[in-house]
Amino acid sequence: MKERRDGLCRIVLDCPDRRGVVSRVSTRLAELGATILDAHQHSDADSGHFFMRYEVAPDARFEDLEQWSVPYLQDGLSELTSELSLAMRVTSASRRPKVALLATKAPHCLVDVLQRWRSAELHCDIVCVIANHPEMGEYAGWYGVPFHHVDFTSQSKSRAFTEIESLLDKHHVELTVLARFMQIVPQALIDKHRGRMINIHHSFLPSFVGARPYDQAYKRGVKLIGATCHYVTADLDEGPIVEQEVIRVSHMDDPLDLRRKGRMCEREALARGLRLHLEDRVFIHGNKTVVFSE
Repeated sequence: MKERRDGLCRIVLDCPDRRGVVSRVSTRLAELGATILDAHQHSDADSGHFFMRYEVAPDARFEDLEQWSVPYLQDGLSELTSELSLAMRVTSASRRPKVALLATKAPHCLVDVLQRWRSAELHCDIVCVIANHPEMGEYAGWYGVPFHHVDFTSQSKSRAFTEIESLLDKHHVELTVLARFMQIVPQALIDKHRGRMINIHHSFLPSFVGARPYDQAYKRGVKLIGATCHYVTADLDEGPIVEQEVIRVSHMDDPLDLRRKGRMCEREALARGLRLHLEDRVFIHGNKTVVFSE
């Protein structure tokens, strides 16, 4: 993993596409004493929209390092936001967003994310695991993460999700990860966490939405199966896609083989999608995404 340079900040912006955006922003960053370490740009021809992501750090000649901060960059770039109609966000690369993991019975995605987090592959703080089956608490306990069991059988789903919402608020959660959480999230909770709730679906969407996708794939006789990490929206399994992974299968594979192979895809797609979100590499644009990979 790359070392984090002191003072590293990320600047992500989007705006109507026009000439001179890169030049104006880059020039202003130079005036603020910033060195651009990494840069990505994309112009969407269909919508006429422009997207940009910079990683910047103070120049070696920057004299007052105590002045260098996210507010300093925000203030210094503020004049451009109205001039160029920019939607802009500045974050510190050292900041660790608070993440909650939601799970049901299948532990493979949950444990994989927890292990990647413990090994410092994912730069965040996992503040809780929430599940509708109490046995999932064992896995949270392995990593010393607070566990909450929310019972979906002895109370209505609406009351159960009210409990989940309360837990997310209590832990000040900034990103919710549905790590094979097999419950349909209500519209109000989705709206409250719009763009901050991601799911792993055990299918290469848009094929085989809904339940039992591996059985659907087996009956269809496909030669590739996969998994999709996407943002959660009110339309089931149709949110903007962040990342996907596939693996080849054959007529020799039965549904159990497809599930076993599919779990590998699920783990990889979710881990990559989560990392991309945490590093401010994903722009939601309508029902699609612009993703700047490493």
